[in-house]
Amino acid sequence: MNTYTVKASDIKRDWHVIDASGRVLGEVAAEAAKYLMGKHKPMFCRNLDCGDYVVIVNAKKVTVTGNKLDQKIYYRHSGFPGGFRQEKLGDLLKTKPLFVIEHAVKGMIPRNTLGAQILAKLKVYEGAEHPHASQTGEVSKES
Repeated sequence: MNTYTVKASDIKRDWHVIDASGRVLGEVAAEAAKYLMGKHKPMFCRNLDCGDYVVIVNAKKVTVTGNKLDQKIYYRHSGFPGGFRQEKLGDLLKTKPLFVIEHAVKGMIPRNTLGAQILAKLKVYEGAEHPHASQTGEVSKES
């Protein structure tokens, strides 16, 4: 019996739409990461990008549990002296909800060049409208 090896030409990419309204940030990010990496496919292979495209809509309606809106802090540094900045999750959800979801999904993707290819297939939109309507199928409502 021969072992089947997945080739790049064997990979078919689908489109998945995830509605984030009223759902917890971590659950949405975990579902998106699963589809992006291709872990839902029986032909999953770690050395190839075999994942699908993911469109997340209603990003500004995502929720978090507990006191994370006030207690979770995102840090960054400009590289200049005194350039350390920090923002609370609640403030970021009001101003940049796309960044919050992309950052959560990025933390669940491998940190290598393949991870950059995988993350490029993620599309996040604030509202319910998106320009990928012709590619996508049904709306995913996993909970």
